[in-house]
Amino acid sequence: MGGGSAAKEHPLEYLAASALAASINYPLWRASAIGQAGFRVTANAVPGAVSGLVQAVPPSVAPFFYAFAPPYKGMTAVISGMTWARAAIFWGSDRGKEVLMHTFPNAPTSFHTILPPLAVSTAVQCVNQPIVRASITLQNPESNLSNTRAAIRHIYQTHGLGGLWHGTSAGILKTVPKYCTAIIVKDYMETLLPPADPTSPSYNTDVLFRSACKSMAAGIAGAALTNPMDVIRNEMFKENKSLIATVKSLREELGWKFMGRGIGKNMVAVAVPIACTIFFTDALIQLKTSRRSSSVVEQQNVEDGALQ
Repeated sequence: MGGGSAAKEHPLEYLAASALAASINYPLWRASAIGQAGFRVTANAVPGAVSGLVQAVPPSVAPFFYAFAPPYKGMTAVISGMTWARAAIFWGSDRGKEVLMHTFPNAPTSFHTILPPLAVSTAVQCVNQPIVRASITLQNPESNLSNTRAAIRHIYQTHGLGGLWHGTSAGILKTVPKYCTAIIVKDYMETLLPPADPTSPSYNTDVLFRSACKSMAAGIAGAALTNPMDVIRNEMFKENKSLIATVKSLREELGWKFMGRGIGKNMVAVAVPIACTIFFTDALIQLKTSRRSSSVVEQQNVEDGALQ
């Protein structure tokens, strides 16, 4: 993502950027999960200081008050899960593209670009699914479960081992297109945007501005396509129905309008972390590269001084 820097040189930057984006995004993710699952937020579910506000605002706004208020159930598991998952997807996609371009130089560009995120995001979704389901189950304001471990235990005792992976099909249909789209748009913007001029006094700022444009485009594109599958997946978690039965139930209850349920929150909860992850990765790689260049220049000056 670092504008020409090899992904294999910067795994820690990808991981740090993902951790920062996940930490910032947790309350937004929480509000999105509540809205899309159709959980009901009442005044009794929030601290007394904001209970009056919850009663006064529309139901669509109430999840935001709950999301930003303690207790923050499952926060550690959510942030940890988001961190490793996004780092694996973005680093794996960029590194995979490098490997494929080296191994199959004559293959189409679409092959180099699409195959890595397709494979990595599918694998990540399957591995992360129990944490995802448990974390979303915890966000129900009416739930008495206290933490992620308790939620996993409850799901296992109620629905068996397979219950932990219930909703994986919808999760894959949501996650894979989201990240494939985001990465395709990111790579397209990388080639479309003019490179920053290294001789410009504002070079570092120009690089960050360019990265911000690329990041926002990728985040919005990835988020716009995924809301219907988010709604279906979260409803599957709540009702423990199959994919087809869940879609049928949602259509009977809401019509095709179900595809837009919680879309405002989802655009924020999905676009922001994707954009932040890409932008923070670029910024950290730029910082590392700049420090390395400064060290080389200083060392060269020392050597030149010694020769004189």
